[in-house]
Amino acid sequence: MTADVDLLVIGGGINGTGIARDAVGRGASVMLVEMGDLAGATSSASTKLIHGGLRYLEYYEFDLVRKALKEREVLLKAAPHIAWPLRFILPHHKDLRPAWLLRLGLFLYDHLGGRKLLPATRTVRLDQKPFSQGLKKLFTKGFEYSDCWVNDARLVVLNARDAADRGADILVRTKCMGARRTETHWEVDLKDLATGEARTVTANVLVNAAGPWVAEMLHGVTGSNNRSSVRLVKGSHIIVPRQFEHDRCFIFQNGDGRIVFAIPYEQDFTLVGTTDVDYQGDLSKVEISDDEVAYLCKSVSEYLEKPIVPEDVVSTYSGVRPLYDDGAKDAKAATRDYVLELDGGGAKPAILSVFGGKITTYRKLAENVLAKLSPFLPFENGEWTAGVPLPGGDFGVDQFDEQVASMQKRFAFLELPFATRLVRLYGTRAGEILKGTSSVDDLGTCFGHDLYEVEVNWLIGEEWARTAEDILWRRTKLGLRLTSEQVSMLDTYVSDRVASKTGAAA
Repeated sequence: MTADVDLLVIGGGINGTGIARDAVGRGASVMLVEMGDLAGATSSASTKLIHGGLRYLEYYEFDLVRKALKEREVLLKAAPHIAWPLRFILPHHKDLRPAWLLRLGLFLYDHLGGRKLLPATRTVRLDQKPFSQGLKKLFTKGFEYSDCWVNDARLVVLNARDAADRGADILVRTKCMGARRTETHWEVDLKDLATGEARTVTANVLVNAAGPWVAEMLHGVTGSNNRSSVRLVKGSHIIVPRQFEHDRCFIFQNGDGRIVFAIPYEQDFTLVGTTDVDYQGDLSKVEISDDEVAYLCKSVSEYLEKPIVPEDVVSTYSGVRPLYDDGAKDAKAATRDYVLELDGGGAKPAILSVFGGKITTYRKLAENVLAKLSPFLPFENGEWTAGVPLPGGDFGVDQFDEQVASMQKRFAFLELPFATRLVRLYGTRAGEILKGTSSVDDLGTCFGHDLYEVEVNWLIGEEWARTAEDILWRRTKLGLRLTSEQVSMLDTYVSDRVASKTGAAA
């Protein structure tokens, strides 16, 4: 019997979508199932950095740092609309790590990963502009180094979009209810959570990329006896009004050995994070605690001239990282590298489970997954994703402003902030959203902050958005902008639109 698909991927986060994209591009037939929204959990709750992980050097994770540093510029070139370089300021705190140790770590950071596009580290005076703005005057010396920013949720969606464009079947709001091995393949029971429809599909190979649910999927759904353990670590962030006029990020050392970032966010805000807290609660109800809010406020306020207090917080988000349990005593010391565990193969249908991983290294993780699975899948070619842009990313890393100007020339009615926002989200595909329009009136209903009907329809039809939350907090970040009345209007529209499409499909 021929299976329905060669590979079925469980989990629509960054690892799952990256694996699906890579596999379908090699010629395998692929299905991905996600019980919620794409990037609905951990993959939209990161600090949104493409980085080597400077602090991991203290734990001697040189291979992880090297691997991540090499990927920074690969991802930057693949998605220049949703990723861009950032300069980070690391103040020297006289009571914490000595300056020579910081400089040594940054020297390694500059040279481990084959940096080509990003500028090198330099020493800066923190009592001079622009670095002095917002900082306490007692901090006078610091170091400026390079990493990159990425819109994490859009990175996931673009991987899914590219996988679908190449032939993969992407199913959201679809839960894997169970999986059974036969002599030749897997039988997987799926349930559409929106319609209640159940069906069984067959696959030659399974990938368990369920993130925080990886152990639950492995032990409960497939019935596997593999007892690998996952360490669930919660990371939380707060969003406050913009603290600095400059575009640098700060990386602040804390007395507990952790670091906290303060990052320019969505033009008008500053993002502060993250925490590291072992988590044993409900994975569907992950929220920041009052203690975490207080910790983040206190951590950054040690450095800032004007302290941040909990009352300043305008929004928060939290996610659970599914780290491999390496026995580290503290959550902050647990390895951030990934572990891949293969069960079966040959005469026994294979399942590969993914533990851990970072946004930065998702592409290499996918390559390593498929290297392990290559004996069981009908690949027509080998590694291919390095150097291939994600949807909308087919322009140079220094050509973003040109793309915005081109959009304004093509659609003369676009104001600069609107055109910039569209290019930041969709890159060269932004024009497809506005195809056939010649004025603002052609864009349909405005739900607030230049979010029009045509864009909402695109997100439903092309990017699997099913709720207002999907659109406001993962496809865009306009949840920070819209009023409750505007959100309600959008929610009604999306519900009606999705219901009409589902009815038409039925």
